[in-house]
Amino acid sequence: MQDVEVIEDASAAAAALDPIRARLLGELATPASAAELAGRVGIARQKVNYHLKALEARGLVTLAEERRHGGITERLLQASAASYVVSPTVVSASAADPDANADQQSAGYLVALAGRLVREVGALARRAGSSGKRLPTLTIDTQIGFRSAEDRAAFADELTATVLDLAAKYHHDDGRPHRLVLASHPLPEENR
Repeated sequence: MQDVEVIEDASAAAAALDPIRARLLGELATPASAAELAGRVGIARQKVNYHLKALEARGLVTLAEERRHGGITERLLQASAASYVVSPTVVSASAADPDANADQQSAGYLVALAGRLVREVGALARRAGSSGKRLPTLTIDTQIGFRSAEDRAAFADELTATVLDLAAKYHHDDGRPHRLVLASHPLPEENR
């Protein structure tokens, strides 16, 4: 089971967003049979089976184990990931294009950048996983409290200069290209 899976297929996204199927995915953090799930979620086993087949057809659940009970084979399924993120390309082929927004300090630009990040890293992670490799990434996530807009602007200027200096120091034209994204946004009230 992956930690996070990026969904890039519209039918898989629709399946994952269906309330019953989303609940089944949540229940399948550990392998379970249709009968076990039916008891947990209070839905008939046949209906659970119907939804599981739809999820399995879209690659959102996988066979974890088969058990034989007399002449009956019980299939235990597990979610393919602990959580899912829907790629912006599911909505539109031109989604998540930060180049379409000239204002690099706008919320729209940041959201498009985040969408591109989901799309690119999701595709790279899928390729790495299918070849049995690990995708090397770097993530820095921190919080900072600015006393004033002037402090925020001074921090942005200093951070920009530092990053540009580091990029110039380590960049090689014949090296493997990497994308570096730094973003800052106010924390929503509920996250404070």
